[in-house]
Amino acid sequence: MAEVEHRTVRSRLVDILEQVGQRTTAVVAEIGLGAVLLGQSAFWIVMGRARSQPVRISATFARAMEVGIGALPIVTLMSLTIGIMLAIQSIYSLRIFGAEDQAVVGIGFAVVREFGPLITGILVAGRTGSSLAARIGTMRISQEIDALTVMGIEPVRFIVVPALIAMVIMVPLLAFWADLVMLAGAGWYIGVDIGTSMPAYIERLTEIVHIGDVMHGIYKSMMFSVLITLVGVINGIGVTGGAEGVGKMTTRSVVLAISSIIVTDMIFTYVTTRA
Repeated sequence: MAEVEHRTVRSRLVDILEQVGQRTTAVVAEIGLGAVLLGQSAFWIVMGRARSQPVRISATFARAMEVGIGALPIVTLMSLTIGIMLAIQSIYSLRIFGAEDQAVVGIGFAVVREFGPLITGILVAGRTGSSLAARIGTMRISQEIDALTVMGIEPVRFIVVPALIAMVIMVPLLAFWADLVMLAGAGWYIGVDIGTSMPAYIERLTEIVHIGDVMHGIYKSMMFSVLITLVGVINGIGVTGGAEGVGKMTTRSVVLAISSIIVTDMIFTYVTTRA
């Protein structure tokens, strides 16, 4: 009896280790695929015209309109709301110490270094990253990607590169706009609550927030744009099983993109603040 139980426990342990190994292998494979896609995209950006397959400018503009202009209303609304929320919480916390007039310091750094790029990345991941995964997944199950290859058209150059260029350009611009809107919303509430005028608020911001702080957030948003694109493409390529598979991989794309953004943000912030 004891020997049977021992075999059962050992079998379960082997099954668990096997599952862990399979999932680890799948994660490493996806990371490798992302690196390959990024390298191929860079190759076609540089060498596409020499290979008679230049990057499609019209498709790039179309993706840029979708990523940037299409997301502008929701980014503006969320940024304004979050800016006001940050001001409310900052004043409430600092009032305990009688230092509510120092709320501008925390808000300025928090917005341009963290909240602006982070919120923009999350919104774009949910809106555009999922759309990219669904589009590529639909092309996958309808064999359009195979048809491109048969016609001699490189799928990475045709599908991935326009989306990547558009994301790298538009996401930092959206993040910068989000910074401005958040700071404006926070300044409005600070003026209402503690009576600081907008010119005084702006002057205080310019004293404490420097170009390097703004660029810190811009660099982050550029990394987020690459992550969102690669995660969307990888999940789109991995679609199987028809429409149900498209839905599953689209959901997975959003979850992984947001998770990777948050983890990357933590690592980037830790490294840059220790330098």
